[in-house]
Amino acid sequence: MDMLHAMGPETVVITSSDLQAPLGNDYLIALGSHRKTKADGTKMTQRIRVESPKVDAVFVGTGDLFAAMLLAWTHKHPNNLKVACEKTVSAMQHVLQRTIKSAKAQAGEGNKPNSAQLELRMVQSKKDIENPEIIVKATVL
Repeated sequence: MDMLHAMGPETVVITSSDLQAPLGNDYLIALGSHRKTKADGTKMTQRIRVESPKVDAVFVGTGDLFAAMLLAWTHKHPNNLKVACEKTVSAMQHVLQRTIKSAKAQAGEGNKPNSAQLELRMVQSKKDIENPEIIVKATVL
């Protein structure tokens, strides 16, 4: 993350890493870092880790949705990467859980959902995207 900061961006978030999650193999880790320069010229860095449960399905568009929500939440909370990431990852979990539930219902009991059935339920998740209940907490490192 420091190498990426050195290239210019104040905020860096790495998602879906292969690092071992302290909560276990059923979790993905996202790491974030926000660096800003204080009025006195000193640099301050906030680093966070977010662990979210893996979902046993392949979706299309999750990276785009994550990037859009992270941009929105960091704009709303410019000095609090922890809150921005908690809202982003929590909203993602709501969307994915709603999507998988709907896809399984469409596929029928015992059948694996197909890619069309796994289309993200973004319209149905509008309220969760706009104001997500925080179900995934970030850890300040």
